[in-house]
Amino acid sequence: MIKVLVAEDSPTIRAFLVSILETQPDMRVVGAVSSGEEAVTAVQDLKPDVVTMDIHMPGMDGFTATRRIMETLPVPIVIVSGMMTDQVAATFRAVEAGALAFVRRPAGIGHADHDREVADLVMTVRLMSEVRVVRRWRRPPPLGSTPRTGAVTGDPAGGRSRPRLVAIGASTGGPMALQTILSSLPADFPLPILVVQHIANGFVEGFAEWLRLSSALEVQVARDFTGTMPGHVYLAPDDRHLGIDRNGVIRLSDAAPESGLRPAVSHLFRSVADQFGAEVVGVLLSGMGADGSAELAHLHALGATTIAQDKASSVVHGMPGVAIDMGGASHVLNPTEIGAKLVGLVRG
Repeated sequence: MIKVLVAEDSPTIRAFLVSILETQPDMRVVGAVSSGEEAVTAVQDLKPDVVTMDIHMPGMDGFTATRRIMETLPVPIVIVSGMMTDQVAATFRAVEAGALAFVRRPAGIGHADHDREVADLVMTVRLMSEVRVVRRWRRPPPLGSTPRTGAVTGDPAGGRSRPRLVAIGASTGGPMALQTILSSLPADFPLPILVVQHIANGFVEGFAEWLRLSSALEVQVARDFTGTMPGHVYLAPDDRHLGIDRNGVIRLSDAAPESGLRPAVSHLFRSVADQFGAEVVGVLLSGMGADGSAELAHLHALGATTIAQDKASSVVHGMPGVAIDMGGASHVLNPTEIGAKLVGLVRG
């Protein structure tokens, strides 16, 4: 039985969330509180397996409560956020403080999105209950430091061609890993970076803004038929696959979801493999499942440099772990080391 603590200041929404979670046969709501202070105390007293956290609460807000909980008695925290601009921005601050995941607050009964958003909430709480250790990473070291090269297979140089672009795939645990990587890259980084991050609909613009705050690179949500430029990061938009053509022009697709996912990392990795082969750096970060794993292995077989996030730094090691098991990673590194490796590759 998964023990859940609900922190939400609105009595109506709090009761709504409790009713959703209590109807699950494997979940029990052990507490429902209305402030950040109460959430911190309840975590210590009730020892929940997961906390669902509101952002805006009186007194101590969700961001501060998340930080306090992670400093005192770490527990998986899922931010349940509305879609107002300030709530989206605060959601990513909570991720920095240690929250594992975030979902859109489910729409009310009768709304067209109600069932899907309820399913997202329930699935996220269920999956996060299995994550027992919340991992935090140090800030990136000065550029030029030498990363370790945990090579699994492939040539020591980690690739046989000078790269023309970087393709990154990530899911659960990916936002902090991606922020760490991008913040370590210089403004004159000479390659475009294409990113598929599994993220709840409505959050991608806020995600791009959050990454811009800590990166010297230009971060934007990808638009169809846009030419890619060095030092620019292109995030897959909501509900569209991200690809590229031989001329380096973004190509978005409404093709069917892959393994239930759109955008899918698999689609991005196939696209860059088809167009650029060995001239790609493929990076697979923390995430559940196997999206992109086989395609990373295919890139590796073509001679591309492929990097998988290591288990110690991954919130969930599913996607990179499967790729490693397939022999598809030239290097197995943590996010700080991945940033340094990318700098090293383009320098020489």
